[in-house]
Parts: sequence; C-alpha cells; structure tokens
Amino acid sequence: MQVTETLNEGLKRGYAIKVTAQELADKVNAKLVEAQPNIEMKGFRKGKVPMALLKKQYGQSILGEAMQEAIDGAMSEHFEKTGERPAHQPDVKMTNDDWKEGDDVDVALTYECLPEIPESDFSKVKLDKLVVEASDEDITEALANLAESAQNFEDRKKGSKAKDGDQVVIDFLGKVDGEPFEGGKAEEYPLVLGSNSFIPGFEAQLVGVKAGDEIDVKVTFPAEYGAANLAGKDAVFECKVHSVKEPKPAEVNDELATKYGAENLEDLKGQVADRLVAEYSGASRMVTKRALLDQLDKLVDFELPEALLEAEAGQIAHQLWHEENPDVQGHDHPKIETTDEHKKLATRRVKLGLLLANIGEQQKIEVTDAEMQQAAMRQASQYPGQERQFYEFLQKNQGAMQQLRAPIFEDKVVDYILELSTVKEKKVSKEDLQAAVEKLNDEE
Repeated sequence: MQVTETLNEGLKRGYAIKVTAQELADKVNAKLVEAQPNIEMKGFRKGKVPMALLKKQYGQSILGEAMQEAIDGAMSEHFEKTGERPAHQPDVKMTNDDWKEGDDVDVALTYECLPEIPESDFSKVKLDKLVVEASDEDITEALANLAESAQNFEDRKKGSKAKDGDQVVIDFLGKVDGEPFEGGKAEEYPLVLGSNSFIPGFEAQLVGVKAGDEIDVKVTFPAEYGAANLAGKDAVFECKVHSVKEPKPAEVNDELATKYGAENLEDLKGQVADRLVAEYSGASRMVTKRALLDQLDKLVDFELPEALLEAEAGQIAHQLWHEENPDVQGHDHPKIETTDEHKKLATRRVKLGLLLANIGEQQKIEVTDAEMQQAAMRQASQYPGQERQFYEFLQKNQGAMQQLRAPIFEDKVVDYILELSTVKEKKVSKEDLQAAVEKLNDEE
C-alpha cells in the first residue's frame, strides 16, 4: 500500500492512497480461508468446498468488503503515524472510475486537521466576580411576592362591580348557531378577570358585572383553536354571576410559611435568603463566564479549520433566520446566506470550542455518569408524567446525550481556568448585577 502526500497548506491535507491488486487479492483469499470451514454447498461436505468455487461464488461480495477494509486500514495507519486528527469527516474518493477486478485501487483522501493549540498562561486573566448580598429589603420584597401568589379572594360589598383582577364565580353555557357544544358548560366556575385563561374577549366583557347579573358574552373562537369544529366560529356564552370577589394577599406570617413548606416565618425567611443568594450567584456566574471567554478570545490565537467555520456560520445563520421567521417550522425555505456578522460569531465559537476541548482533554476533565443523570433528571422534570419516555429517548439518541453533556463539560473546564485566574470579588447592588446580565443578553 502506497500513501503519497498531495496537499499540505495550513490545516489542509491531501493524500493519494494506492491499494495494489495483489493486496486486495490476498485480503479476499484470507477472508475465504477464514470462512471456508463453516460454508456448506450442495455436493460438498461442510468445510470441504474448493477454494476456486468459493471465490467464484463469494469473491465479488468479499472483494468490496476487502476494499473498504484496506482503505480504512490505510487511513487509520496514516493518522496513527502522523498524529494528525481530522477536524471533520475526511473526504474519500476512488479516482480510477474505470476500475475493474485485477486493477490497483487509487483513492484520494482530503481533510483539514485540528490545529496545534498553544499553551496559555491563565494567570494573566483578571476578572471581577460580582457579589450581591440578600438584603432585608430583598427578603421583604420576596416574601410579599409569595404572599401575593398565595392570595385569597373575599366577597366584595354587595352591589360592587367587578374589576380587572377580581374573581367572578359564574355559571356559563356556550352555544354555536344556537346549539350547546361539548365542553362549553360549567357551574360556579371561579374566573379571575385578566388572567387570559378564557377565549380572547371573554373576560373583558365581565368587567363591571355585579352578583346576580345575567349576561350574554359574545366571542369568536380563534382560527387556530384546538377543536376543529369550533375554530373560527362565533359563540354566545350565557353567563350567570353568583359573586364578585376581590383579591386579598395572604399575610406574611407563620401560616404563610407553612403553606410553602417551612416550619415558621423565620425558617421561610432563611429559605428565601438562600434562594436569593443562589439566584444572585447564578447571575454573577454568567457575567464572570462571559468575561472569561472574552479574554480567552483575545489571549489565544491559532488557525481555524475552514470547514468548521463554514458549518458553524451556516448553523448560526439558519438559527437566526428561524427566530426571525417563527411561522416557518420546517426547512422548506429559500437558501440562507451567511453574513460577515455570522462568520465573526462563528470564528469566536469555533476558536473557544476547540480551546476548551483541548484544555479539557489535556487535564483529563470528564463528565461523570452521576452528573449526566442529574442533568437528565433536571431536564426530565420539564416533562411531568413522561420522565421514563424522556430517559428512553436520551438512551437512543446520541445527539441528545451530547447536547446534555456539552454544557456540563464546558462549565467544568471554565471552573478549572477560573482556579488559575486572578478573580477578585466586587460587591455590587442587585440593580448593577441585573444591568450586567441585561448587557449580556443585548450582546448575544
């Protein structure tokens, strides 16, 4: 087998591989000899079929298999010898299109290899870690929000008109073309006005009603309504108002605390403080990580594979196009051209992705099974009642597993770099931290 270099420019590589006819013939014969003891054929005992007959019967099918193995073997030997790692799936083409049995096989192998990434002195990285303490005012505000979420509704003074935010208790009967329809009837239904839980326009017509009122609410079902027999149809709901109730926030006391699983108010305050600190720490982590990546982008420089840049820029352009055209769900759309902005963002992502992957490999940073399981459980919690189906999907879908693994791996590499960097704590206000997070979102 002969391997000749044909291209060596930057990260681009090209090789001509020649597999001789004799090598192929030897591989085919070796495979036939290996299979011979197990082959039965009419007129011959098992394992006694003549080699010439076996070759005539099975030679063609085995030849293709032997050819593929020879080419794969040549590639593996080449990568092992050179130490190069392809940045993408190599392009392999047979160049002698008029090949016939008995000829040598000529193959062209082209690819871009992963770059050599220079070592970096991460002690040069200097970062501020924004620290926000959970103040008494923050805790009081959070408790007030919990109390509002746990609000009760109490009857308004007799004769009072319903306002937006009030709860009206109603009977209703819905009709289309004068006929009641399935699911359009309820008795003593508590409806909070302004909750937008009913058909658009329904709740607004109940603003101003009083206990004892009877009113016909006229609405039109949305064209995209789930029930096809009602979509786009005009309907009338005959409503009877039993009571009008105003919202009353729960009091911040031990009773409220027990509603949220705490022993008493002091225990709830402690839990709220811990939650606020965790929220602030998470937001601060986002800001610090972005600042770190910004510095790494400037600190490290190396050649990037064009194929990876083109693929990443195309993916970015495609994603942004769908965000701007949310009504198009599939991929039946015009060709999406990449812009300089897409290519600039792709350059940053590819560079940082290769850098972090290289650091993780050098430091033998791995994602454990326990970490993967925790991540899977967090994601599965978004699909209540379908956790098992989600786990089965993960097990069968390597792409989904990689999407789950990638951010965990990245965060562990970031933690490693932060340990080597100079990080100073900087106390800031909650508003300053929020502004920093919003700035991140604006830059995305």
